[in-house]
Amino acid sequence: MKAVVWHDVGDIRLDEVPDPKILEPSDALIRITRSAICGTDLHLVRGTMPGMVPGTVLGHEAVGVVEEVGPAVRGFTPGDRVVVTSTIGCGTCSYCRAGYFAQCDTANPNGPGAGTSFFGGPETTGPVDGLQAEYARIPFAMTTLVRIPDNVADDQAIFVSDIFPTAWFGARLAEVGAGDSVLVLGAGAVGQFAIASAKRQGAGRVFVVDGIASRLDLARGQNAETVDFNAEDPVALVKELTGGIGVDRVIDAVGVDAQRPARGPAAGQGDDLEAEREVAAPDAAPDGDQWVPGNAPSLAARWAVEAVAKAGTIGVIGVYPPGFDRFPFGQAMNKNLTVHMGNCNHRRYVPKLLGLVASGAVDPTPFITQHEEPTSAIDAYRTFDRREEGWLKTVLDVS
Repeated sequence: MKAVVWHDVGDIRLDEVPDPKILEPSDALIRITRSAICGTDLHLVRGTMPGMVPGTVLGHEAVGVVEEVGPAVRGFTPGDRVVVTSTIGCGTCSYCRAGYFAQCDTANPNGPGAGTSFFGGPETTGPVDGLQAEYARIPFAMTTLVRIPDNVADDQAIFVSDIFPTAWFGARLAEVGAGDSVLVLGAGAVGQFAIASAKRQGAGRVFVVDGIASRLDLARGQNAETVDFNAEDPVALVKELTGGIGVDRVIDAVGVDAQRPARGPAAGQGDDLEAEREVAAPDAAPDGDQWVPGNAPSLAARWAVEAVAKAGTIGVIGVYPPGFDRFPFGQAMNKNLTVHMGNCNHRRYVPKLLGLVASGAVDPTPFITQHEEPTSAIDAYRTFDRREEGWLKTVLDVS
């Protein structure tokens, strides 16, 4: 089968690889119909999330059809349409039973203390081959797969694999409640769904910060109050619009990407492409240096702490990789802030969010800006990495 395979930092390829097989009684095999490219995948390609094993298939978002099940998989049969939850949980350990599927004691082969296991990630997460492929092996299928309602299309369901639940989780981390003012940092795919999630969890006003016009246009389509960091000081403007107080809650949907412009490896078979990052930090390293974890504070973290009101809450769902150790703790402590963060417990939210989509309460499809064939996946990575206008979410039409 064909799959997008990680070979080295900046070196991914569409390779011919062996078809996956059932390895454990709780496994299922699926034929993938839709996959997607996520900002987390870019961290793996750039090397900002270290520890990738050469030969790992990338991707952690997919919709597909069950082809084969192991003897312990009693609830699915071949032909079922399913969405894959990006993080893997066994469903039976104490963490899974409490809803913390991202901290499953069993799924990560590196042991109970290793933390989250997800598809297509670095060695510390398994590694488990990912979903940008024609077929995939799904561990713990009874937990990791969720059947798709008949009236939900593949293009709708693909967002429920990762993006929508992650954004919903971000609003929960931020403790969004009735009447709250909420600031969303980043208007990418996760940020767009963070806006939608905050509103459905009761937010009274939602602000969003980004620097790409097409993304801000989409946010205004959801009646979010937009801030272009290229033209305005986000912290000063948000405080002005909230009577000098700041917002009640912040959702950081950017993470370490809010660093500085940089030159470095991006997707493509060893080619050096310019990977333009989103914002410039004043203490950035000289232009041309590659990002090194911990060498500069993330502007998203800084803006979050400065823009939130005293005793407010920050929910962090943007990626901060191991080695990042710059957070304005002193300022946060002095304001009595609460900061929650972590990897989404996808299985906890996927059934509910599929229900919202099935009911028509949420239609994710306007956020798909590109459909690509798998043969165009490498070029799609390149364009997505450059943050080109109009590119928000790329879906790979596998079959």
